[in-house]
Amino acid sequence: MTAVYKSLLRVSIISLIISTVFIRTAMAQQSSGYPKMVGYFSTVLPVASLANGKITSNYTGVYTQNFPFGFNLFKSDKFGVSFEIAPTMRVENHIAKISTISFNPGAVFRLKHDFAIIQRVAFETSGRFGVTTIFNKIVIKGKDASLFLAVPFATRTGNNLPTSLTTGLQVGVFF
Repeated sequence: MTAVYKSLLRVSIISLIISTVFIRTAMAQQSSGYPKMVGYFSTVLPVASLANGKITSNYTGVYTQNFPFGFNLFKSDKFGVSFEIAPTMRVENHIAKISTISFNPGAVFRLKHDFAIIQRVAFETSGRFGVTTIFNKIVIKGKDASLFLAVPFATRTGNNLPTSLTTGLQVGVFF
């Protein structure tokens, strides 16, 4: 039995040494920090919409506000994929409710000076769908969190409603 234990001990030590070498090699190769996941939470204040040739503001009888949150998985310092969920609050006749929830997968293209262009497709629980292009800028960069401003341009169609283009102002925090 002692010979068996000695053999097992030798195999275990050799396995541990080989594993340590492989782990150290793998860790040295991953020094770039990618892939990297970043979460965020934000709020979007829609400013104006264009539908049927008519421009309406967010303050004409109905007030809406979105609260997007999600994550970005960066594959490099230039490109990442993103998934976002955005509940929309609607206030009409002094009654507030969640009018729709939008599911938004997309791609993030990082540019110089903390700018990014984000392209998403959108699927809303109200039956509308479309695309959103977002111009994003990190304005305060911190160690654990960063503040960003963005301007989204959302095109929506479907659910027997006219196609619309909406823009607004987005403020949020990456963490």
